[in-house]
Amino acid sequence: MELLIALAIGTLTGSGVWLILRPRTYQVVVGLALLSYAVNLFIFSMGRLRSHAAPVVDGSSVVDPSAYADPVPQALVLTAIVIGFATTALFLVVLIVSRGLAGTDHVDGRERS
Repeated sequence: MELLIALAIGTLTGSGVWLILRPRTYQVVVGLALLSYAVNLFIFSMGRLRSHAAPVVDGSSVVDPSAYADPVPQALVLTAIVIGFATTALFLVVLIVSRGLAGTDHVDGRERS
């Protein structure tokens, strides 16, 4: 499971960096979104990858921390998803306005010859 998550994080990071280095603004926005997904997966994996573990500590008996999932990374990722969605929407609005004003969607504002 850890290998699969590590490969997913690496693939998303590599694809995001490659898209950020592209000359068109839409590709840059998609690259930033992929990088944010990679960071979200990384933060989520820091909460120990456990299946069938309770997310809330039951206070009726002695607490064994290894039997529970850590809810803090889950809360951070949920917040990051909402903020990332809003940021991506803002970037897309800026992209549309910039394309309308400049007439091109290149990052530097010039078409390549």
